[in-house]
Amino acid sequence: MSPFALFLSTLLILSSSCCYAIGSQNNRTVLALASRIGINYGKLGNNLPSPYQSINLIKTLQAGHVKLYDADPETLKLLSKTNLYVTIMVPNNQIISIGSDQAAADNWVATNVLPFYPQTRIRFVLVGNEILSYNTDQDKQIWANLVPAMRKVVNSLRARGIHNIKVGTPLAMDALRSSFPPSSGTFREDIAVPVMLPLLKFLNGTNSFFFLDVYPYFPWSTDPVNNHLDFALFESNSTYTDPQTGLVYTNLLDQMLDSVIFAMTKLGYPNIPLAISETGWPNSGDIHEIGANVLNAATYNRNLIKKMTANPPLGTPARRGSPIPTFLFSLFNENQKPGSGTERHWGILNPDGTPIYDIDFSGTRSVSSFGTLPKPSNNVPFKGNVWCVAVDGADEAELGQALNFACGRSNATCAALAPGGECYAPVTVTWHASYAFSSYWAQFRNQSSQCYFNGLARETTTNPGNERCKFPSVTL
Repeated sequence: MSPFALFLSTLLILSSSCCYAIGSQNNRTVLALASRIGINYGKLGNNLPSPYQSINLIKTLQAGHVKLYDADPETLKLLSKTNLYVTIMVPNNQIISIGSDQAAADNWVATNVLPFYPQTRIRFVLVGNEILSYNTDQDKQIWANLVPAMRKVVNSLRARGIHNIKVGTPLAMDALRSSFPPSSGTFREDIAVPVMLPLLKFLNGTNSFFFLDVYPYFPWSTDPVNNHLDFALFESNSTYTDPQTGLVYTNLLDQMLDSVIFAMTKLGYPNIPLAISETGWPNSGDIHEIGANVLNAATYNRNLIKKMTANPPLGTPARRGSPIPTFLFSLFNENQKPGSGTERHWGILNPDGTPIYDIDFSGTRSVSSFGTLPKPSNNVPFKGNVWCVAVDGADEAELGQALNFACGRSNATCAALAPGGECYAPVTVTWHASYAFSSYWAQFRNQSSQCYFNGLARETTTNPGNERCKFPSVTL
């Protein structure tokens, strides 16, 4: 998942007449897939239920579709005993080989589709995951092979008589150079012609979907003063009118979706249907991560489901009445995802299967009928000092390795831990690691370091030091 910033733009835009009705046959397909909300099932945790238990939980939630980040054979076999639609994924690291060799695509389909289809109701194969968010030379080779790989997967499916599995690729909002106002939506210059044009031609020619990972949380939390929380949570009574098109917006998600529609239109493809491959709101996060709490997460996801399951479909201001297949992110909090605290807190279920908050995937339950949730305290930025310390119960051997890492980058980081130093005592791995974590984080936070250390660290607003030993802190 990549942060998305709102940009003002003075670019020329096409008028609102750019957006036309989707073809009737494809529209029926979209409507059938959009009528049931999907869930993303990630497995980056060391405390998650088995695939068997997880699939039963998905059925209990009454989700209609499950999206995997692989093509795990155990999970696909278990899903054959359900009525769930299924999405599987080609890993980023296989795109080059598949894009350059039809035999590799045939082998991938033979291994990951044919043993399970049609008993497992596979409906989408997604090639890669947010590959345009990475831009090393190796990544750019993947860019060049993206559409060829998608084409070869389709060729392989069709050669085997399979025509009802759509092929796409999920992209993040950072594929856009400009997104605000929505009418200014424009793809980045480095990808517009070499990647997006052939991608859109492929999607249009195969009646597939533009899959988008779209998170209103990120633009709101980047600028919570100018972006109102209620507008991001579908709770606002205020509106925004696009100055170029006159389209009226009541929520941030519609603005983001329409910016992609306008970007596609500028490249000559106004009719490709959207699918939301990921969206959601974090239920917790680091101390500085404003608005990441259970109430906001529940409010966003409940209102999102109401919007996306409305009958007839609501669409967006640029595409009134168009259904949008949607997958919530995610099933579980995944405790091994790297990055800031929000990365590990997008789930609707705890690892033991209990709900973090109640949610109704059918969209029929009134939002006001859910029970009261705790009032959050982090909807405004935190001001004060924050330290980074070892988590309770951490394995001492792992702490020792993390301690060596933290102290190894700079001699200054752990100078106070030397024998006779002001923080040498008490001589325990936990004490030394806590000091090292805080010192490292304070020293290198401006270089994107996180208080994480492979899950061994946590943030705290309680000063862990004493009169003799002053722990370095981060001031927010």
